[in-house]
Amino acid sequence: MKQNVMKRLILLGTFIALAAGSAFAHHGWSEYQADKPLDLSGTIEQAGYEQPHGFVRLKTAGKTWLVVLAPPSRMESRGLPPDKLVPGQKASVHGYPHRSKGDELRAERITIEGKTTELR
Repeated sequence: MKQNVMKRLILLGTFIALAAGSAFAHHGWSEYQADKPLDLSGTIEQAGYEQPHGFVRLKTAGKTWLVVLAPPSRMESRGLPPDKLVPGQKASVHGYPHRSKGDELRAERITIEGKTTELR
């Protein structure tokens, strides 16, 4: 009986630790410089329409950026379906650069084929 209780406590502790780690990783918006917005335009090289956030790798004139987007459900509800985020597609984004990752940007909005989608 004691062993079962201990196993349950260990499992519960593990679950709480994993959930806390996921929440911490997910809510790192303070790592982006909201006081230094950037506008980037380029070509999508790779895209992911996945949880917790979608992304595109956007090739600009200067470099390729990892652009962090909104969760898929938000993009879908705001009119940005996955078939718009495809390699070769031209896109423009407005967002905030990461403080320590020089090639990462958190997007506030994305424009594809003349249609702008607010992501936040």
